[in-house]
Amino acid sequence: MTTTAPDAGTTASVTSVTSTTSATSVTSVTSVTSSELLSVVASRELAARRTVFAGIGLPTLATELARLTVAPEIEVVYESGVCGAHPSHLPETIADAVLISGAEAVLSMPALFGYVLQGGHIDVGFLGAAQIDRWGNLNTSVIGDWERPEVRLPGSGGAVEVMANSREVFVVMRRHDPRSFTEFLDFCTTPGPDRALAEGIRPLGAGVTRVITELGILAREGVGDQLRLVATHPGVTVDQVRAATGWELAVADRVATVPPPTAAELRLLREDVDPGRVYLR
Repeated sequence: MTTTAPDAGTTASVTSVTSTTSATSVTSVTSVTSSELLSVVASRELAARRTVFAGIGLPTLATELARLTVAPEIEVVYESGVCGAHPSHLPETIADAVLISGAEAVLSMPALFGYVLQGGHIDVGFLGAAQIDRWGNLNTSVIGDWERPEVRLPGSGGAVEVMANSREVFVVMRRHDPRSFTEFLDFCTTPGPDRALAEGIRPLGAGVTRVITELGILAREGVGDQLRLVATHPGVTVDQVRAATGWELAVADRVATVPPPTAAELRLLREDVDPGRVYLR
């Protein structure tokens, strides 16, 4: 499969996407679930990254698969204070005891947030969200009106600190539709650096730089730049992505095609990373 080269701002993304597919054949997209697709593509984005602050769920799947493929030296940090986690199986919650076994360190919350995060030691903060806007601001609090929400969500956790202090943030979104990719968030749980600067606060990091969805990959360079489409999955058109996005989506001059998951990546994901189907659907 050929991959069209992206514009200058997306080289790292496409390099990491394509580097894992050269040694083995790719699989049919129709044989891959949405969770598998997102996990594999997100894991490739972690090539050449060292320290990752991972959320539970798809970020955990992606980081564990990256450890077995493109980033064997990756150091995973969890909000519960576990640093250099090497769990024997996937944690079901952020406080799962399995995270501690084999970990390189377990820190107090003040040490984790005060020294590790605020000290600028995290390369990538890996988050999920219910809603995102063009500037990379996130909503994980409510869908609908605050007083009478349609859905009440778990809230920030440590996402505000992760956004503000990680060098960059990757977001994995299970849904790509106008309600999730919206012009105006129902509630801003986690402001990106652009919104924070408007309030007179200067974060350390660039904010969201990658968003991986079931339709493709969106990217931005940092402060002052909005998300733009840089890659689509096979069979997905630029017009489809635009129609599924709640704002007038910017598009790179050249949009890449993401190679689908390989048989080797899927085997690792299904048999080694999540054989119990904790997060794979």
